[in-house]
Amino acid sequence: MSIDTLKASLPDYAKDLKLNLSSVLTPPGVTAQQIWGSALASAYASRNATVIKAIAAEAAQHLSPEAQGAAKTAAAIMGMNNIYYRFTHLVSEKDYATMPARLRMNAIANPGVDQVDFELYSLAVSAINGCGMCMDSHEQVVAKKGVGKDVVQAVIRIAAVIHAVAATLDAEEKLAA
Repeated sequence: MSIDTLKASLPDYAKDLKLNLSSVLTPPGVTAQQIWGSALASAYASRNATVIKAIAAEAAQHLSPEAQGAAKTAAAIMGMNNIYYRFTHLVSEKDYATMPARLRMNAIANPGVDQVDFELYSLAVSAINGCGMCMDSHEQVVAKKGVGKDVVQAVIRIAAVIHAVAATLDAEEKLAA
């Protein structure tokens, strides 16, 4: 499956998503590894099989096997971390935030790609999962490493559009069932 096939599968009312899907995947000043790693991590986080297949097929043309693995790892580890840290941030009892997480996160230390790229993938997934604490953390790390706000915005735009495409296709699939 290709990006064009994915766009064609969207209903007419989602025309803006079709247009945005093309434009967010070609931002200036963002490397192919950052674009396609963020897109792949976002597809996995959005959980729609059609979207995952289309993005994975396209990403395979732009990413090494290691970068593909890092994007999937970011989606997996953030799926866990975003729930845990969102809880510690939002729960009224603040003692939880001071307790050790006791969750294995070894992949973060050695993701198989440049640390900045992995942080961007993790930022995209954290935005999809709605974890403000994780978004702040990943954004601060990339900013300290010299990544500009335009790159951060580009990655979040990728996550937003891919998630919206996945949600739209999920809704249409449910209606058709």
